[in-house]
Amino acid sequence: MKAPFLTDEHELFRSSLRKMLEKEAYPFYKEWEQNREIPREFWLKMGENGFLCSWVDEKYGGLGSDFGYSMILNEELERVGQGLASGMCLHSEIVSPYISALGTEEQKQKWLPGCVSGEIITAIAMTEPGAGSDLAHIKTTAKREGEYYILNGEKTFITNAVKADLAIVVCKTDPHANPPHKGVSLIAVEAGTEGFKKGKKLEKIGMHSGETGELIFEDAKVPVANLIGEEGKGFYYLMKNLQQERLVVAIQCQVEAEEMLRLTIDYVKNRQAFGQSVSKFQNTQFKIAEMATEIDIGRSYLNGVVERHIKGADLVKEVSMAKWWISEMAKRVASQCLQLHGGYGYMEEYEIARRYRDIPVASIYAGSTEIMKTIIAKQLNL
Repeated sequence: MKAPFLTDEHELFRSSLRKMLEKEAYPFYKEWEQNREIPREFWLKMGENGFLCSWVDEKYGGLGSDFGYSMILNEELERVGQGLASGMCLHSEIVSPYISALGTEEQKQKWLPGCVSGEIITAIAMTEPGAGSDLAHIKTTAKREGEYYILNGEKTFITNAVKADLAIVVCKTDPHANPPHKGVSLIAVEAGTEGFKKGKKLEKIGMHSGETGELIFEDAKVPVANLIGEEGKGFYYLMKNLQQERLVVAIQCQVEAEEMLRLTIDYVKNRQAFGQSVSKFQNTQFKIAEMATEIDIGRSYLNGVVERHIKGADLVKEVSMAKWWISEMAKRVASQCLQLHGGYGYMEEYEIARRYRDIPVASIYAGSTEIMKTIIAKQLNL
């Protein structure tokens, strides 16, 4: 179902990206999953061809494109695999926008060209061992001493942690602020900073090629010039930017559902049982029809939300609805598609097995389903 706001120029971008991925990603993705990483060389190829951070202003090396191009990037990377999409889309559509929207001119000139070229890989460090959804009560602190902040704390479940050249760290510049969220700030920390260490790479159930790890700060000495935006405004920046992050996750989940259904329709048409293809059984037809209906509903709603997002609408409620419903729908689709594959669905040689493993975490990160429902209830004045 083509989105009505996508133009011929958008589709040329998609065609060019798809051709590159068919040559540079699809043939190697299984190897990347086994090696538990996306090679830095691939990041550079993506940047060289203009696919990373295409929305960035031309004076910093971008194309100045709209979110329609970002949607296409998300979709095509997700078709390859969620491990690929998670890290690249976080860098391109979630972290880099903080620099563009809130950074000083000096910060933009210093970091944005590298974000576009793939020479700088970014991460955002929110979650801690004792704080996930409750960002107002993080423990990582940044104490100002002259022209430096001294950071102390530990972050976990950080996408791109291992390769990150630049991490935007959510920290407390005022641990005694009341209410607590008014003490939160964002500080950019570069790899190689004294006292900044990369922790272990975390082993996940799925999304194996998407690196997730720990970041550790032990009296890390960061220039005050690396403050993103204003001190004490970090929580507000996070709440505003999380709208796009959650929309990105909804897009990825939608594509996962579409791909799993495509794989399953192809399988049941070709798989024989009791003298006929599995697709001829009424139960199979009903299950496929149910999934196809939910997937089309998800796509229609998602396209509408993206179109309004491009126009700058405030869509906290709608994005939260899209994120929770589509991520949960994709989980239902994964379960049904695996079942329709029978025993073969449990074999690693079948793509459905990987996608089945990859999808569950999407209803947890960027705000769990329960958090999304809480936000929706608040928006409904409940």
